[in-house]
Amino acid sequence: MDERTLLQDAPLVVIDVDPAFRVSGWNRRAEQTFKTPRAAAVGRPLGELLPVSGGWGALFEDGANTRVWELPGTSEPMLFESWWQVNRGADHRPESVTLYGHDATARVVTERRALLESQMLQAIKEYLDVALWAIDRRGTFLYQDGKGVRTAGMTSHHFVGQNIFDVYRNGGDLDGVRRALQGEPISSLPSEVHGMHWQTWYIPMPPNAADAAVVGITLDVTDARRSELELRAKLELIERQQEVIRELSTPIIEVWDGVLTLPIVGLVDSVRTAEIMDNLLTTVARTRARYAILDLTGVEVVDTGTAGHLIGMIQAIRLLGAEGILTGIHPTIAQTIVALGVDLARVAVFAKLRDALKHCIVQMGQRKPTAK
Repeated sequence: MDERTLLQDAPLVVIDVDPAFRVSGWNRRAEQTFKTPRAAAVGRPLGELLPVSGGWGALFEDGANTRVWELPGTSEPMLFESWWQVNRGADHRPESVTLYGHDATARVVTERRALLESQMLQAIKEYLDVALWAIDRRGTFLYQDGKGVRTAGMTSHHFVGQNIFDVYRNGGDLDGVRRALQGEPISSLPSEVHGMHWQTWYIPMPPNAADAAVVGITLDVTDARRSELELRAKLELIERQQEVIRELSTPIIEVWDGVLTLPIVGLVDSVRTAEIMDNLLTTVARTRARYAILDLTGVEVVDTGTAGHLIGMIQAIRLLGAEGILTGIHPTIAQTIVALGVDLARVAVFAKLRDALKHCIVQMGQRKPTAK
């Protein structure tokens, strides 16, 4: 059996091409790979059978004799990996080229994807404030790198060979590490380590992952954490300031023994009215006041719901054994109260705070027991 017969059944594509780039040989693997019978291929131009960008001129050129060609396919291009041998005559002039190759699409695509993933990983390590690390089943560091490692003042692979439970025995989320070693993916809350705030994702790995049991992605969230703490402090300050403003806007003043006055200023809505009622009733019970004067001189408008709350406040004061008095009612508020159909026959109402205070003093003087 001669060499050409053996090549006909070779597991590789074998194509013979003459100097005019016409096909003179086409084995069975070529028929199977390119879906073209030998009889239909022999004698035709190689570029017509297998069109490639730039043509096949490289086959007869000096230099490298290996290449991956991209051939158009029905859905995706075929990546044809090939190498070739120039056959020369007695005068050393090329008589033909024997082209060997195979469909390497799956392998090349996998290699390119692996290269892309490697480049992406390198970019993440170099440009993001992240530390990537891996430990084995015993917790020994196998890998440690990333911009976050250097930001923390360490070199790449600083802890490789050391055990994570020894390194972070006085800090760090070791409970999360243990859970990840048991196969549970974990995302930890930000914690402070190496003078910085970090958030870590613990990812369990399959048994064949190059001895790695857990891979960690640790993100530097120091700036975000500090901003969060500053914002929280500002919100707490604002809340305290608002509390002070509320207290100053509705001060409860004991203007006489047993007489409280509450001057209300500004916009009064249902929420603020409820706060005023709570504070006033608490003060009435604590001081055992006999009179509580609600001065509405600084309030020009209230809605029907708020007016109802004010009347309810007077009634609640009465239940505590004190008398509620209204002063300084504006015409618009009076209209709102009338629209509610509230009976104020049993409520003392005065135009001015001075009149209300005089009323309270007179009433307390009349109730004073006479000396025997």
